Amino acid sequence: MNESSLPPGAATPRPRVVVGLSGGVDSSTAAALLQQQGYEVIGITQKLWPQDCLSRAEDKCCGPQAVADARAVCHRLGIPFYLVDEAEDFRRQVIQYFAEEYRAGRTPNPCVLCNEKLKFGTLIERARQLGADNVATGHYARKDQDPATGRWRLRRGRDPRRDQSYFLFSLRQEQLARALFPLGDLLKTETRDVARERRIKTAEKEESMEICFVPDNDYGKFLRQAGLVQPHAGPIVDRSGRVLGQHEGIEFFTIGQRRGLRVAAPRPLYVVDLDPEQNRVVVGDAADLACETFRLERCNWIAYENPPAGLEATAKIRYNHPGTPATVTPAADGSAHVRLHHAQRAVTPGQACVLYADDRVLGGGWIARGGG
Repeated sequence: MNESSLPPGAATPRPRVVVGLSGGVDSSTAAALLQQQGYEVIGITQKLWPQDCLSRAEDKCCGPQAVADARAVCHRLGIPFYLVDEAEDFRRQVIQYFAEEYRAGRTPNPCVLCNEKLKFGTLIERARQLGADNVATGHYARKDQDPATGRWRLRRGRDPRRDQSYFLFSLRQEQLARALFPLGDLLKTETRDVARERRIKTAEKEESMEICFVPDNDYGKFLRQAGLVQPHAGPIVDRSGRVLGQHEGIEFFTIGQRRGLRVAAPRPLYVVDLDPEQNRVVVGDAADLACETFRLERCNWIAYENPPAGLEATAKIRYNHPGTPATVTPAADGSAHVRLHHAQRAVTPGQACVLYADDRVLGGGWIARGGG
């Protein structure tokens, strides 16, 4: 039965939405706001990585405490709650990628993949099974629709210190069409105020800034303990190839790293390249980290069906980077050449480079090894 065929006086069916609940204040408040706006809300927590959930139960998004908090929020709001086991998908699509990138001499960004594959991938499938048209999260980002083209546009969140549009650049049009970001127009302080007003349990809960499945932000320890990487010795060399020391695996290093090299030198040295073919860590001076040109792989263009031959944009080369002007030349094979107007430090292969025009996300891609 559609709305026009309802009998006189019958209530209009409320739109149904699934909210991905992490047990934190942001997703909890997103659920409360959507309920206030008239949605029929269903809460789902995805159990992603059981090994870490057992060891870090208090602060991880799939740990027992997080699940208990998410369930309590749903009870408070009077909405259904489901806990779904997505550990196998997470292992295959996020953890495996995480380890493979490090083995290839790149530094991964698992949060982008988790959003694309899990939060707006399998969670959308769960929503369909429950008869919900939309999926919502606690991301600080906004979306709207271009009236001229009909394309969905992704925008920065209103709170510049919390904006998370960077982590959503890889979402496709069909995913954006079903995504809701209730916190996009709020400051973090306003989010907590809403949670307090609704007497939501997580209102004062602190958040973790770490990768959710890596205890203590020690990714090397995680890779070893999870059996994803085995130590394999190799040389630490300078840019001329002179051996300065030994390492236990290139997976335990990232571009720009200074600490933990265990190399005696009269000046500070930094990791400037990781060479998986020869199993070498290459070090150099701070000046060697400056980069003006690089190539992006596997680009996703949100603003365009087919990007123009060249465009001017603000490039963010990592999440906490302020952005810098760049000229971008897309290629037919899904890659793009980026020329920064001002050289930047530690442009890191494997990280996402997201391209903006003011507050709009034009698109982005993954920084490739081998320069521009």
